[in-house]
Amino acid sequence: MTGARVRPGRLGDVGLFTHVFAKVAGRTAGTGPPNLFLTLGRQRRMFHAWLWFASSLMPGGRLSRRESELVILRVAHLRDCRYELEHHERLGRRAGIGPAELDRIALGPDADGWTPRQRALLTAVDDLHGNRTLGDGSWARLRVHLTEPECVELCMLAEHYQMLATVIAALRIQPDGPR
Repeated sequence: MTGARVRPGRLGDVGLFTHVFAKVAGRTAGTGPPNLFLTLGRQRRMFHAWLWFASSLMPGGRLSRRESELVILRVAHLRDCRYELEHHERLGRRAGIGPAELDRIALGPDADGWTPRQRALLTAVDDLHGNRTLGDGSWARLRVHLTEPECVELCMLAEHYQMLATVIAALRIQPDGPR
């Protein structure tokens, strides 16, 4: 089976709010209404709570939009999550991430060209992904560049997108088509 396990909902499945929100989000992204929203929206109460939480991390977090996108793109690469990669490559370009950086994300934190702060962020993502925790070295590098609240946010952001990649894979949510 390669198709979606749960089909994206229609107006009657997701309700007016999610239906309109997905249309606006798709228009903003240059795609059709995001399949992720229309699939998760089939569980309306959870979708609304998730949307509130997710938006508090991105775009509403303390990390810059650019840094948030670097973190998300690294998670998407590590998880081989095509849906997240395609969606966040578009958002990353809007946040100022150029083609060379997009290529470098796949090479990881040891690639040439990262600032010390970016390297610390990406190292933490790799550590969280590979070890399911932050080692003392990763924590020490982060604390040179981030406040404690920013460290909390980074962990929540990275692991939120790990969770999302798992849900996308389990439900086989298909990438969004062009608008």
